[in-house]
Amino acid sequence: MRILQIGKFYPPDVGGIESALFDITEELNRREVRCDVLCSNSKNEYSSDTVCGYRITRTRSLGMAFSVSLTPQMIYKLCEIADQYDILHIHHPDPMANLALLCAAKKHQKIVLHWHSDIIRQKAALKLYAPLQNWMLKRASAIIATSPPYILGSAYLTRFQYKSISIPLGIRPLQWNADFVASIRERFPSKNIVFALGRFIYYKGFEYLIESANFLDNKTIVLIGGDGPLRKKFEALISQNNLQGKVQLLGRIPQEQLGSYFQACDVFCMPSIERSEAFGLAQVEAMSLGKPVVATTIPGSGVAWVNQNGESGINVPPRDAPALAQAINSILQDSSLRDRLSQGASERFRAEFTIEKEVDRLLQLYQSL
Repeated sequence: MRILQIGKFYPPDVGGIESALFDITEELNRREVRCDVLCSNSKNEYSSDTVCGYRITRTRSLGMAFSVSLTPQMIYKLCEIADQYDILHIHHPDPMANLALLCAAKKHQKIVLHWHSDIIRQKAALKLYAPLQNWMLKRASAIIATSPPYILGSAYLTRFQYKSISIPLGIRPLQWNADFVASIRERFPSKNIVFALGRFIYYKGFEYLIESANFLDNKTIVLIGGDGPLRKKFEALISQNNLQGKVQLLGRIPQEQLGSYFQACDVFCMPSIERSEAFGLAQVEAMSLGKPVVATTIPGSGVAWVNQNGESGINVPPRDAPALAQAINSILQDSSLRDRLSQGASERFRAEFTIEKEVDRLLQLYQSL
């Protein structure tokens, strides 16, 4: 069986879908299932290299428009290589890959559509894209959603429930360095650390986490890793609320240090506010190290399904800074609750979110097709 994963970008480009694509590809090849990658480059260069026994082909990008990498070369390349594979596994949203699939897929070929998220914000562009997206939904042999609530909550997937399946994303437990963890704790002596991570963009809701620090005591500090277009807005919010001693923006954290920041924290918080946050892979990373999670009950999203309320953490309404603070405080101030949620987070991770579990489920789907 030969599989081609098709996505927008691939590591070292960063992002939740990119990380998921990487983990799937690595694990399939580790099991000696040939799985290659076709994606856009993040620059105007073409490359095709064999890495760890599988091929990564990056087509040249002419730039970005409406969050789409404009790479016409992907169409020609997929037409050239599609016949070499039994299954084409496309990761959505990626209209460019969708267009390439329309041009290249043969009638007999099996297509797996991995629906990571609806397109939510680019509504004007979606009107133009809708016919192509509808073709892909109809053409797909099977559709993967990352959680059961997303199948039911997506207006696009409800008509295709008969061929939709939930396969949660999986990872390997994060690695951490004891000395670096100690250095983080030493920077914030006697502090309870609340950690959050993500791009500084509209749906992450970090402004509400920053505001929640007004309701946290001086023994608690909020560390937010990441960067993006809203950084200046967040800096201004911290300054306006005199929260410089209670909230710190860490900037982009190197991959090799991420596990140590998760390990150093007492609580992980995901304050996202829109269905663009369909799953919340960072909370799974926190669970892999037994960290209690505070997340939000976004209607139609899988975030609150991933973080089971009262089992692995606490879920609160989105856009509610006092509720975030109350949940964080309840965990930090009750050691028995913190221990119970920590154990629950570890158990939920092992039961649902390991890369081995995800790929077991993927292989069952591939073989059924």
